[in-house]
Amino acid sequence: MATDNKNDEAEDPMAAWAEALEEQKVSDAKVEDVGQGGPLFGGNVQAKDGTSQDINMVLDIPVTLSVELGRTKVPIKYILQLAQGSVVELDALAGEPMDVLINGYLIAQGEVVVVNDKFGIRLTDVVTPSERLKRLSKG
Repeated sequence: MATDNKNDEAEDPMAAWAEALEEQKVSDAKVEDVGQGGPLFGGNVQAKDGTSQDINMVLDIPVTLSVELGRTKVPIKYILQLAQGSVVELDALAGEPMDVLINGYLIAQGEVVVVNDKFGIRLTDVVTPSERLKRLSKG
């Protein structure tokens, strides 16, 4: 049975995260019932194997989310000639979905929207964890 679990984790590494999040919810519920305070109040919830389950620390780590309109490669001499009003042609087509990146890794695609005079992005396709791994292994 243990080999089946290892094969599942190899196929979907995010399954371990999902399992850890579920364990955290269960642990937090047990701590609240006992009234001992949880990880937010200085306590660490211990799993059966003795490892800390303080997932809240990971959830607060800031990451950079960026939306990429397109890319192009140009020689440095072209960059030095750029001036106000210059147009740089990108490889993306008009109306094509834009890439949403977290710390430089593609996680979704979407379309531009305007909300209260600010640009936003409506996600139209979210990359699954297995697709992300495939793209990382190719690069």
